[in-house]
Formats: sequence, C-alpha cells, structure tokens
Amino acid sequence: MPGKGGAGGGPLIAAGFIELPEHRGRGGFDHAAVHAEARLLYVAHTANDAVDVVDLESGRYLRSIEGLPGVAGALVSGDLVFSSNRGENTLGLIGPQSVDKVSVGRGPNGLAFDPGRGLLLAANVGEPPSVSLVDVAARREIARLPMPGRTRWAVFDPARRRFLVNIADPPRIVTIEDGHVTGEIEITSAGPHGLDLDEGRRRLFCACDGGEVFCLDADSGAVIARGSLTGPPDVVFLDPSLQLLYIATGDPGGIDVFDAYTLQRIEFVPTEPGAHTLAFDPPTHRVFAFLPRTHRAAVFLPASVSAV
Repeated sequence: MPGKGGAGGGPLIAAGFIELPEHRGRGGFDHAAVHAEARLLYVAHTANDAVDVVDLESGRYLRSIEGLPGVAGALVSGDLVFSSNRGENTLGLIGPQSVDKVSVGRGPNGLAFDPGRGLLLAANVGEPPSVSLVDVAARREIARLPMPGRTRWAVFDPARRRFLVNIADPPRIVTIEDGHVTGEIEITSAGPHGLDLDEGRRRLFCACDGGEVFCLDADSGAVIARGSLTGPPDVVFLDPSLQLLYIATGDPGGIDVFDAYTLQRIEFVPTEPGAHTLAFDPPTHRVFAFLPRTHRAAVFLPASVSAV
C-alpha cells in the first residue's frame, strides 16, 4: 500500500489505484508515457509482451496493444506512440489500427524523438552497445552508432536539436547531433540511469546507480547541484511547474521526491518492492507508480495541487 506522504507534510498524497492485467509471463512493467492531449497513459507491460492503455479521465484500464515481444519502452510525441521491443530487436510505431515495426540494434530500450526531423532514437542495451536512428516517415533505420558502454535512458534537447544518452560504464552522457556523436559529459558516480531535461531552465537531471542524482547545466555540463538517493534509481520525471523531481527506486521500492532547485530530498514515498517505473501527467501533476507484484498503478497527487 503506498504511503500517504502528504499526511506527514510531504508533497505526495496517495489517490488510489488503477487495476491492470495480470502478468502472463516473467517480468513486470517498464517505461510509461502520457498522451496529454488524448488523455491516455501507455505503459510497457513486459510480462505480457504488450503496451497497456489507460483512460486518464476515468482512471480505468482500456485495452492492451499486443504482439510486442519483450516490450521495454513506451514514448509519446504529439499523435505518435512508439515502443521498444527487446524480444525481437524492433521498434513499434503504433497507429490507431495497426503497429508497424522497424528492425534496429540488439535490445532496444530507452527512446527519444526529434519531431522536427521525424527521427526516433533507440538506446540499444545489447552487445555491442549502440543507438539506432530511425526515420519514422520512411519506416527504416538510417544509422546505427556505436556507444562506449551499455546505454540507459535517452532524451531529446529541442533547443540544440540533439539527443542525450546515458551510458552506465564508463559513466557519462553522450551527445548526438546530425547523426554523429559530438561529445561526452562525464558523470562522477557509477551507472547513470534515469535522465530528464528542464528545457526552460536549461538543466539536466541524471540519477545514478551509485546513489546520487545530479543537476547539470544542459549546455556546459557543469554540476549545479547533487543529492543522495534511497536506492538504485530508474525512471526520472521532473514536474517543471512545481519544480519537483520524482525518481523511482525498485529497491526498496518507492519514489524519492526532490526539490529540483536544491536537490534536497523532501520525502521518500513507499510503493512496492520492484516498482522501478513511473509516469507523469503534466496537466494534472499526477504521478503513477507501476506495481509489479499486484499488477496495478498507484496514483499520487501533490498536496499543493489537491488542496486547491
């Protein structure tokens, strides 16, 4: 049962659960994404080789998009929905009635999208480590770039029209522009994992297996602030309006909540062991934690919003 962080003065209040399909195989949930305009939530249900779809208005499970072996990632950009399917080394381009697939490198996982050029990046975790660049309109991989180590999360920086990709070892963030690796930002903690960008304030947030989270200048790479985590992190989401940073930790299972300016941890909200993935809904400020043992999503609302 999620802890009611708001009851103790913290920012998150538990606001119920959304029941999801039971697991049919090994694994649980992985990356998730919100389609803010359509009011839909997509979550990779790895155990079921499917992406589950939730109606955000009613808070109910709607359907599952099947046939996505080993699905690890879900990403929404505009009206486009993408999945990364590690079990068959493909990306899924999900339409209203069908799913087109594009073959990429081994073990596609993290996704990022450049809407201006229609380029989808997949961070491939298999050997040899690489990223794939896919022309979405043409439905084909146009480049595969070797990486210096195992890839993790990826984001797109629209101001500089570049991708940023976390590398676990050696710990760093690789920058990619115009189909080429253009630089690296060294990280002084083991295993960079979760990554998010504050576009307006030009800050980059990187959470590491070594138990630290960094706020970096998105342009220079300089460290602005750093904080301590309760456990090894996975997904990172920033609420730019409230300046709250949410970081999922599967062990012990919960959400670290940080002040995004200072990286002082405000509270730790227990969820469930193994719950390593989150989603964030910008219009409502809701946070969703996906619970692998009970196959459901725990819903949280910031206390400052619920009190309005």
